[in-house]
Amino acid sequence: MDTSSSTSKLTRWLRKVLDRKIRSKPEEIKSFRENLEEHEAFDTRDLGTRPVRLDKIVGSVGRYHDFDSTFRLKDHLPHKRLDIVKKMMREGKPLSPVELYQFKDEYYVLDGHHRVSAAKEFGYGDIEARIVQVIPGDDTLENMLYRERGDFNEKAKLPELIELTELGRYAQLERQIVKHRSFLEEETGSPVSFQDAAMDWYKTIYLPLVAAIRKGNLIQAFPDRTLADLYVYISWHQWEKGLTRKYGIGIDRSIPKDMEAFRKKMSGKKDKEYPEMKREVTAFVLMNVAAKRDYKIIDELYELEEVREIHSVHGEFDIIAKIVLTRDLLTSDAEMIGQFVHNQVRQVPGVVSTQTLIPGFSKIKKEPT
Repeated sequence: MDTSSSTSKLTRWLRKVLDRKIRSKPEEIKSFRENLEEHEAFDTRDLGTRPVRLDKIVGSVGRYHDFDSTFRLKDHLPHKRLDIVKKMMREGKPLSPVELYQFKDEYYVLDGHHRVSAAKEFGYGDIEARIVQVIPGDDTLENMLYRERGDFNEKAKLPELIELTELGRYAQLERQIVKHRSFLEEETGSPVSFQDAAMDWYKTIYLPLVAAIRKGNLIQAFPDRTLADLYVYISWHQWEKGLTRKYGIGIDRSIPKDMEAFRKKMSGKKDKEYPEMKREVTAFVLMNVAAKRDYKIIDELYELEEVREIHSVHGEFDIIAKIVLTRDLLTSDAEMIGQFVHNQVRQVPGVVSTQTLIPGFSKIKKEPT
């Protein structure tokens, strides 16, 4: 046996294993200073203390070499301090807020690296943090929106950072708060500060409407928007613009035309009692089908949850189906029904043509008891 040859092979194999380990090793967290050098940033503002989502904390001001990309402390560094922090968290002992720099939508740790590391490891959703925001100076659309967001959130000082994706929309929120402030002053007969009005608006108007939007799962139809965007869109049309929309009257039944009337309607309600941002739509689908396929088609369509009744008939059409669909309040009846008929009914083998009837007015007798 050639010992030198075996040793050489073993050496090459070990190098390959080590190379793979090095390549698969998590990268370090981001460096705040390196990231800042790519932009023109000239100003800072103190945003105070509030919860910050841990997945938004991506880097460090000075210790980015000490943690990997998942914010785990590297093995060769002492873990005593981290172990103490973990023990305190397990025992539910209070810890002081971490200190973060915010740049755009990302956060960098100035103080509290071990607290962030432990919180991420334990699967926490957020962490209490004292935030200093760094404001970029160059006038890109992204930076202009970022500054608008910072200006609004600094003025309102809400417990949540409201994130919009269009320029000028924060002014709409500010107008609502100013209007609500006047209402509160008239109601109480005393002066009300902008921040107090903002907090009351946030709790009694903004959060209930956002909860209703979330309950209706409207955000699925707008993947590039935020819940705050949909709040602005709906509240602007309901309380400012007063436009007649193509979406029908369903949203008017859930959301009154007056902001303070909505506040009164929501007062004392729990989340589960918030209005359903959905409505049912009934339609009748008339079908011509291929010869001797009607029973198979009826059986296949009958299995669909949306098909409530289905009948074989004599005359111009062969089959009539009653369908009931549930749609959000921002989608038109015609769009929802058209998609269902195209994607479900017309795809059934043997369906030659369809015609859809949408009731304009209906009277339905109750089932006899």
